Amino acid sequence: MTPGRRSSTFTRLLRHGFTDPSAAERLLDGPELATVRNDPVLLEALGATADPDLALHGLVRLLEAQPGPTAHRELLDTLIAAKPLRDRLLGILGASTALADHLTRHPTDWHALVTYEPHDLHPGVTEFEHGLAEATDPVTLRVAYRRCLLSIAARDVCGTTGVAETAAELADLATATLRTALALAEAAAPEDAAACRLAVIAMGKCGGHELNYVSDVDVIFVAEPTEDTPETQALRSATRLASHLMRICSETTVEGSIWPVDANLRPEGRNGPLVRTLSSHVAYYQRWAKTWEFQALLKARPVAGDPGLGQAYLDALHPLVWQAAERENFVPDVQKMRRRVVENIPAAEVDRELKLGPGGLRDVEFAVQLLQLVHGRTDPSLRSGTTLDALQALAAGGYVGREDAARLDEAYRFLRSLEHRIQLYRLRRTHLVPEAEADLRRLGRSLGLRTDPVTGLTREWKRHTTVVRRLHEKLFYRPLLDAVAQLAPGEARLSAEAARERLIALGYADPAAALRHLEALASGVTRKAAIQRTLLPVLLGWFADSADPDAGLLNFRKVSDALGKTPWYLRLLRDEGAAAENLARVLSAGRLAPDLLMRAPEAVALLGDGGGDGGNLAPRPRAALEQEILAAVGRAGSAVQGVTAARGVRRRELFRTAAADIIRSYGTESSAAEADQGALVDRVGAAVSDLTKATLAGTLRAVVREGWGDTLPTRFAVIGMGRFGGHELGYGSDADVLFVHEPREGVAEQEASAAANRVVAEMRRLLQLPSADPPLLIDADLRPEGKSGPLVRTLKSYEAYYRRWSLVWESQALLRAEPVAGDADLGRRFVELIDPLRYPAKGLTEDAVREIRRLKARMESERLPRGADPKLHTKLGPGGLSDVEWTVQLLQLRHAHREPGLRTTRTREALAAARAAGLLSAEDAETLDEAWVLATRVRNAVMLVRGRAGDTFPTEPRELAAVGRYLGYGAGHVGDMLDAYRRTTRRARTVVEDLFYAD
Repeated sequence: MTPGRRSSTFTRLLRHGFTDPSAAERLLDGPELATVRNDPVLLEALGATADPDLALHGLVRLLEAQPGPTAHRELLDTLIAAKPLRDRLLGILGASTALADHLTRHPTDWHALVTYEPHDLHPGVTEFEHGLAEATDPVTLRVAYRRCLLSIAARDVCGTTGVAETAAELADLATATLRTALALAEAAAPEDAAACRLAVIAMGKCGGHELNYVSDVDVIFVAEPTEDTPETQALRSATRLASHLMRICSETTVEGSIWPVDANLRPEGRNGPLVRTLSSHVAYYQRWAKTWEFQALLKARPVAGDPGLGQAYLDALHPLVWQAAERENFVPDVQKMRRRVVENIPAAEVDRELKLGPGGLRDVEFAVQLLQLVHGRTDPSLRSGTTLDALQALAAGGYVGREDAARLDEAYRFLRSLEHRIQLYRLRRTHLVPEAEADLRRLGRSLGLRTDPVTGLTREWKRHTTVVRRLHEKLFYRPLLDAVAQLAPGEARLSAEAARERLIALGYADPAAALRHLEALASGVTRKAAIQRTLLPVLLGWFADSADPDAGLLNFRKVSDALGKTPWYLRLLRDEGAAAENLARVLSAGRLAPDLLMRAPEAVALLGDGGGDGGNLAPRPRAALEQEILAAVGRAGSAVQGVTAARGVRRRELFRTAAADIIRSYGTESSAAEADQGALVDRVGAAVSDLTKATLAGTLRAVVREGWGDTLPTRFAVIGMGRFGGHELGYGSDADVLFVHEPREGVAEQEASAAANRVVAEMRRLLQLPSADPPLLIDADLRPEGKSGPLVRTLKSYEAYYRRWSLVWESQALLRAEPVAGDADLGRRFVELIDPLRYPAKGLTEDAVREIRRLKARMESERLPRGADPKLHTKLGPGGLSDVEWTVQLLQLRHAHREPGLRTTRTREALAAARAAGLLSAEDAETLDEAWVLATRVRNAVMLVRGRAGDTFPTEPRELAAVGRYLGYGAGHVGDMLDAYRRTTRRARTVVEDLFYAD
């Protein structure tokens, strides 16, 4: 060949899509194509395939495999003369190496592509059964199956059929194959066939008429005995037939396999019997089936075996499918299953996962099925097992907007087409988009993207997954707004009854009230209503994902009513996705945070800028809080105004802390690392304690300033005690304190004492005045002599008392004493005074140890509320807060004199120091820490949920569920939460008995 001719050929081959012109030229010049190498029709046809190089190579292999010169010439002549065969054969060879291999092994099967009568364009089960009729064993069945598959693939790659028709044809071929395989199994065991009536129920994509090229074929087997056959014998026979059918289809021979037959969707899954009677199926679904099993039954369809028994199966079970939406936690169960599917995708594959990944095929299918189960109870038109048919019916019924349905239909068809072409290449079961450029190029060309196949395919794929990624919002929530908003004439809308059903399915206990809230928020033509209609679909989903959707929606309406005319409010929620989600979580998580927010709705602004672990929700340092409060007090005209300002800051900061806690805790799994749980507890304890210290400092400043100007006649300090001194305050904690003063030089002790008592009385009064802000209760009952002792003492009085009268319980209480407000020097000297008591130089005497144990036992028996379950009481129950704290404090009293690390007011720090000092094992320390953290989180959760403090789990179901959500337990797992609490505290109690009570 001359250089000029070679250059011209290269250019021509490149123009027709060949990527390896040299190899293509050699094949075209070979003997197999000698008579047609210059025919332009052949080159044009090759260039129209997905991969011209692959198509040419496959054609040469097929020609080489022809049984003789006559057959070789017949194929070439037909190929050139008959455009339909040329397009079908080359289209298959350019798209599928697996089918090219089949044609090479069976070189005359290309004749299956020649005859295309009109009735053959869309063959059904009958035509496919005819194509499989000659099969006499598994090997010949596989050959016949591939021959039928050739015709389906030919129609697919040539565009004769669309993706939905192709999927339906694949399902019909699977039906015919199952029938043929069952016939082979029955012929091999006629005695078994005579002993039973067996029906094969297709599930999944086969049942839904939307099968892939390569997919497990999901089935369920149901059997009944024939006349005079015992049921046990009939089931054994049916099981042998079913097992034989599965082997015929699944086992690999020289011709490969057809596809696996998967019966794991049967009752009890792989652990249950392969075959059951109809009554056994019905009993299982009535008593034991989970939500997902009813969802799977949506696609159930009899395909083989006894048709009467198959129809009886459907008649018995389909009514149960349309009751599934009435089950408790129905929607959360479906949503949880979808999340679990995504979570199980390997991280390296999630962006390439076409079926299971975000924005993938399963997203469309799950959402459509969810809507079917909710609305199909009253609308039989929705009861199709085929995704696209069901989507069309949902749009026609007004359950989905027509535009949304059209976009999802388009996206689903594209994604299924891409899935088909990926699988067709090697006939392997995969849903991963390949990474190699050559593969992407072939796929892009097969879908009609010829200019820049790789870029075009990537762009279209991402565009469609972006549409699908919003499907839940689009399909499930937006029609609720259409039910209450004004629509254009002729637009379909969700009926009031359908909207009510959907809200009930979502978990709303009062759907009528919810609809009123939606109407108030979204109706009208104002800009505010338009923005709300944009926000609410997403917010409704977040509310529904909580334990109390009704409260979330009601609280959102209240906040919106208060702030709706504020320009920044809706803009914040619309433009900062985190702010909207954070608000939804906070408003539906319980009473405390919404109550705090309602008193000052402008605090919504805190939820922007990322929130969570940083941004506006990061806890503020004590110094900053104190500076703000003292400045506000300085500007106030009176003590009342000053303390009101301080309490306003406290309310806002409590909201900040509670909101951050809820947002961080929401979705935390119950199996999360203990360190993470401990960090959440420490963060809340430190934030609330710092806020309380700053509030007391501001209140003290306001009272002193109004009564005495700049200087009080006596130095005055507030000493934090209990959880306050330990930086461990919860949302519902009182401030345990001691008050100490010291007369200034020249001031009589009586005058100083009177001033100090006035300060304390005024501080307590102002912090408890009825107000929109939550009160701060000051508890001084840990003072010397308890409630009967003076409220305030001088430092010398404390010294005298502790020297002469101090009891061991007071030394124990002083372990957590820490100055929190007032005169810093006086506070420091108070600490120096009490250190010898709480860290005794010789530890504790045996009598003192026995006294502590006696007091602990007495507290357990006398203080537990009547009727309370001790095992669920977070403070006084076995393994609860008291158990852990008294154990740690006993270690401190005994060993802190020689172990400086134990000289801390914080329980977890002291526990870690005791472990480091070898006073208890690492395992025991971890057990106690875990129990203490869990009990503290439960107390915080109860306060967040109920809006009032409590030491036991709530009894009201919604409140208990909300506590579970805070602790990381999803809907329906309250029992798991309680079991985990009992298990954790039981282990802790065992450690306490070893460390605290044992000699």
